[in-house]
Amino acid sequence: MRVAIMTAGSRGDVAPFTGLGHGLVRAGHEVTLVTHGSFEPLVAGSGVGFHALPLDPRAELESSRGRALHDSATGTGKLLRVVRMARTLAQEVADDVLAAARGSDVLLLSGSLAPLGHTVAEGLSLPSMGVYLQPIAPTREFGPPLLGGRSWGAAGNRLAGHGVGLAVEQVFAATVPAVRERLGMPRVRTTAALRARERQAWPVHHGFSPLVVARPRDWRAGLDVTGYWWPYDVRSELPPEVRDFLDAGEPPVFVGLGSATVPDPGRLSADIVRALRRAGLRGVIQQGWGGLAADGDDMLTVGEVAHSALFPHMAALVHHAGAGTTAAGLRAGVPAVPVPVQFDAGFWSARLVALGVAPRAVPLRGLNTDTLASALTRVTRDPGYRERARALGARIREEDGVGPVVEAVNRLTR
Repeated sequence: MRVAIMTAGSRGDVAPFTGLGHGLVRAGHEVTLVTHGSFEPLVAGSGVGFHALPLDPRAELESSRGRALHDSATGTGKLLRVVRMARTLAQEVADDVLAAARGSDVLLLSGSLAPLGHTVAEGLSLPSMGVYLQPIAPTREFGPPLLGGRSWGAAGNRLAGHGVGLAVEQVFAATVPAVRERLGMPRVRTTAALRARERQAWPVHHGFSPLVVARPRDWRAGLDVTGYWWPYDVRSELPPEVRDFLDAGEPPVFVGLGSATVPDPGRLSADIVRALRRAGLRGVIQQGWGGLAADGDDMLTVGEVAHSALFPHMAALVHHAGAGTTAAGLRAGVPAVPVPVQFDAGFWSARLVALGVAPRAVPLRGLNTDTLASALTRVTRDPGYRERARALGARIREEDGVGPVVEAVNRLTR
């Protein structure tokens, strides 16, 4: 069967689907990843095809409206800003989503494209299901991850979850009606489309470990937690300069903020270096989209290096707590100091602390030499963090997150 996996966002919103797609290819399906053109190199060698969507997410984050996300101090404020930003961009991807769907037999839709993708699937009479990297459905058990995961109590959490769901639908409120008209479908209200998916028990598989986030007990049928989908990556060998740096001393600390941008990379880099040195630690600093950098014999600045190859050699990880980087650190069995920047990062940070593999979160707004050095000292000198991380990592590596999705696709296409 021809399977299209559709997603939009930053690298962390794309990379896990390369591994999921590779698993479906191995099961005999013809798979195409539909996402931003800048991420096409991620599928190289995987057997997964590629259909490019317009827009460069890095350019958008580095634009004035992208950098304005840092002006909001609350999760709600950031979400409202990104919804407004995404609404202006949604119409630009609609044509390519529709074109890719016309050449497919089944659609797998990430949370970022589900409202649009489900409409297209319905209009073309194609089976579809969700493949989400975050727990988006409302629950009493925790607050919406896209708002940072803060708890408002059981009733408040569920109410806030419904609010986030409506906000995601609003991203496509101006795009979906035109798509429905093109496909000969009747007009419906934005909220009606969301309710219809719920009434149909539209299936959604979640690509994270139940050891990290257990399936909420109040979720409806059809919402399942499968386990992580690991990015496909053939770059198992570390670059020579990284191997030489590792051999030159004690295990270093990785510092990287992935696809997150920061207001002042120079100041932040200086604080990170001072904190590492105060804690007596060497550092591997990944530039990322934020442009971090460091100098000195005890510091190494790197570009793109596969986390699966690098992280097992680290004493600890300082990262932005994106879903993908959090997963990679857990898989490697290495403790962390999360530095949440925005959206679901606060939720994953809280999970790391609750699991006992991080001493505390150091939010970007509160990061300075003192706060980071204190957290680094705790996470590297208390052996309990590493022991718990190693034990959890061993259990996570035994999970098969791809298998349940393959079985679900086979059921959809029978």
